[in-house]
Amino acid sequence: MTVLVFGGNGQLGQELLRALAPLGKVVATTRSGTLPDGSTCEVADFGRPDSLPALLDRLQPSVVVNAAAYTAVDRAERDVDATFAANAQAPGVIARWCAAHGVPFVHYSTDYVFDGQGTAPYREDEPTAPLGVYGTSKRDGEDAVRAAGGRHLIFRTAWVYASHGANFLRTMLRVGAERDQLRVVADQIGTPTPAALIADVTVQALQHPGALSGTWHLTASGQTSWHGFAEAIFAEALVMGVLDKVPSVEAIPSSEYPTPAKRPAWSVLDNRKLQQDLGIALPTWQDGLKRVMAEIA
Repeated sequence: MTVLVFGGNGQLGQELLRALAPLGKVVATTRSGTLPDGSTCEVADFGRPDSLPALLDRLQPSVVVNAAAYTAVDRAERDVDATFAANAQAPGVIARWCAAHGVPFVHYSTDYVFDGQGTAPYREDEPTAPLGVYGTSKRDGEDAVRAAGGRHLIFRTAWVYASHGANFLRTMLRVGAERDQLRVVADQIGTPTPAALIADVTVQALQHPGALSGTWHLTASGQTSWHGFAEAIFAEALVMGVLDKVPSVEAIPSSEYPTPAKRPAWSVLDNRKLQQDLGIALPTWQDGLKRVMAEIA
């Protein structure tokens, strides 16, 4: 079969190219037509959603996986049209093509579809109430995929990171090597989730004999704050020899680190439905961190 991956250059996209390879021929797309290793791939411009059906018609994929998105949360507040084109309109266009051709469509969404006012992990069926442009665009993308009527697998995830790309872990390792003290927000709670875990579980879901369709929360298990994650990163980096010394990490409230876009304070997603439907156990975020740090080491 041919598996088409939109967004092959992102941290999740790169892990998907690895994880999906056993399923058949994997075709990657990026906006530039180039992958991080310098090799060429197909061009897909999510800023022009109407250009995507021609690409799909030419490639005739057996499965489509969409890891492309506009993820600059703060910039999205002023770049509204581009955000909605990439996160809402483009997924809708792809989903309608997939529905018309009987092709399964995998799409990734986010904890930002919720308002962060919860105190218990969010279930898939709870009402969404995004706080900003990014979250609203991702919510509208989910709605467009469902409305298309085809077989779809929507995975909401959160706090994604990897040993490559731009993410919180790599930022902490970089600034931790340069400074003796850091200040990190401690009143936003969520679940750090490795991109590799998301990619591996995606493959398991696609191979499930039940031809699954629906929405699931795909994160590691457990919860922490950004401050707690930072401290765990430095502790692991010291053990693994990634850093020779680590900074002290001061806990601060979000009010001391203002951003253009408001972040949800509570981003913990209930992943029990996915574990039950796939018959798997999702690892703790601490175990996920150990594996990613081992790759870096």
